Amino acid sequence: MEAYAVLETGGKQVLVRAGDTIEIEKISANEGEEVALGTVLAVSDGTTLKVGAPYVEGAKVVLTVVAPVKKGEKVVNFKMKRRKGDRRTVGHRQQYTVATVKEIA
Repeated sequence: MEAYAVLETGGKQVLVRAGDTIEIEKISANEGEEVALGTVLAVSDGTTLKVGAPYVEGAKVVLTVVAPVKKGEKVVNFKMKRRKGDRRTVGHRQQYTVATVKEIA
């Protein structure tokens, strides 16, 4: 079994392995820059698993930013109150950062 880690970013948990390309919520980094995330919830070297409470001390995941800003799909929310003539449409496009996992330490 290969090494993997579970990291927390943007309020979500992501399972990553070395070499994976992931989309995470937008972080402030430029293209080609390396970012180290220390919010690792669990890390495995292939044989043993370390689980943090809440984070594993000394563990980090190094990411290389591929695309600093990528827009997700548009989500449309329509609200209406019947018989009142009140209608409202709200749209949202989440911004993501595309990154490649360089190493799990």
